[in-house]
Amino acid sequence: MQEIRCGNCHKKLGVGTFQQLNMKCPRCKTMNNLRATSTPPACPSASNLKDAQECQITKSTDHR
Repeated sequence: MQEIRCGNCHKKLGVGTFQQLNMKCPRCKTMNNLRATSTPPACPSASNLKDAQECQITKSTDHR
């Protein structure tokens, strides 16, 4: 989870995960438009598309 703070007065607005978030600060009334820079990969070790596809196949067939 990520701490979400106002870009102007740095008041803590919340904690969470998001892709895009628009929130008005109750203290200074600044409109904060936040966007995730990237989404985390399905497999942290996957450095390219082929590795990611192999990881997805492994995850879907793994029945532990």
